Amino acid sequence: MAKQLNTASGNPISSNQFSITAGAKGPVLLQDYQLIEKLAFQNRERIPERTVHAKGSGAYGVLEITEDISRYTKANVLQKGEKTKLFLRFSTVAGEAGAADAERDVRGFAIKFYTKEGNWDLVGNNTPTFFIKDGMKFPDFIHSQKRDPRTHLRSANAAWDFWTLNPETMHQVMILMSDRGIPASYRHMHGFGSHTYSLINQNGERFWVKFHFKTRQGIKNLTNKEAAELIGKCRESHQRDLYEAIDRGEFPQWDFKIQIMSEEQANNAKFNPFDLTKIWPHADYPLIPVGVMTLNKNPENYFNEVEQAAFSPSNIVPGIGYSPDRMLQARIFSYPDAQRYRVGVHYQQLEVNKPIVEVNNYYVGGAMNNGSYAQEKSAYYEPNSFGGPVESAKFAEPDLAIGDIAQRFSHREHYADYYTDARALYKILPADEKDRLYSNIAESMEGVKDEIIQRAINHFEQIDPEYAKGVKAALAK
Repeated sequence: MAKQLNTASGNPISSNQFSITAGAKGPVLLQDYQLIEKLAFQNRERIPERTVHAKGSGAYGVLEITEDISRYTKANVLQKGEKTKLFLRFSTVAGEAGAADAERDVRGFAIKFYTKEGNWDLVGNNTPTFFIKDGMKFPDFIHSQKRDPRTHLRSANAAWDFWTLNPETMHQVMILMSDRGIPASYRHMHGFGSHTYSLINQNGERFWVKFHFKTRQGIKNLTNKEAAELIGKCRESHQRDLYEAIDRGEFPQWDFKIQIMSEEQANNAKFNPFDLTKIWPHADYPLIPVGVMTLNKNPENYFNEVEQAAFSPSNIVPGIGYSPDRMLQARIFSYPDAQRYRVGVHYQQLEVNKPIVEVNNYYVGGAMNNGSYAQEKSAYYEPNSFGGPVESAKFAEPDLAIGDIAQRFSHREHYADYYTDARALYKILPADEKDRLYSNIAESMEGVKDEIIQRAINHFEQIDPEYAKGVKAALAK
């Protein structure tokens, strides 16, 4: 026997087929609350889509730590033998919620670990670097990749204008235009924490760290032609691939590894280890095996669990900390602020965002407050005399030495090396991939002004003259 259909307040509904009207041919009566509620909910079925990373797919899984890295961190989630439930949301960056999955774009790789010490969010991409190094330029960068506010069209002119006026983008542009610019699926790409974070051990010693997730499915990419054909058949190719693989019991896995740099090494490094546009050379800072990540469960409700999943690099646990990375510092504010606007001020109380630990604080009232925060009677402020929660100095991080002069330091004067990493990547690309790199760039420059193209060629020339020559030849075809 089917269950009784109700209103949102639990009142039984007598008819879900016909409105209440004044006679068979008359108008609808305002008292038909069931009709009004139904339309009102329809009007509110969407929340503001993410400004970036709007199109996404997600799955639950587990992180298992198989190696002992306790010399670097006291974080419970990273101790050998620990198994932690997680939720991973993949995404494209520039496209809207209805964009095709197989577009040339960076992929988001955001993980929420439900640890015994609160949630740890690692909000990265499928690339180890990014286009820019200072949060001051993030809104401008995104504007250049989104639609022209006048024409509402994507603008190759704007994208290449921004990239060529900000040469620190050159390494990431090469990655984007290479074969890795269109992953065949979310399962067949690596993931990176991208930013530099810190690990802190039981002795209060700090180590700088980069997080890596290496796919066990192997790297697979699409050419422009293959992607165009695929999009013609299925715009949700990545979502379909991930969902159906997990549904079949083919659980994708990634090897979890880290790179470590001591504070002394960071002080003596020839590059800025907190610069998001730079990589840490593996020869100097080798990958250290840590564990394995497995995705093994599909969400049951896309909106509740994928669309409302809210990540922020501000969510860290004891033994894991931030770094002076300027982009990370900006995202620590920007991401939770975006979620408060997009989902609601108490978005952490939604099931997909909710920590598995008891949460004790003094946040009272506000929309969406469902009362899940434990609060002592009469203790709704702090300090108080009624047994309310208090801080603990044992969670304080060790001192961090920073500069003593506050000003808007120009990264164009400090560490202004824009081409070394791009040159190193270019040299290891196979000849056939270099040819595709040239043609991908040429195709992406269709309609771009000559002066902007020439500026790009000048940057390619400084990376490698052969690179510039190859792109010019592709443009001439």
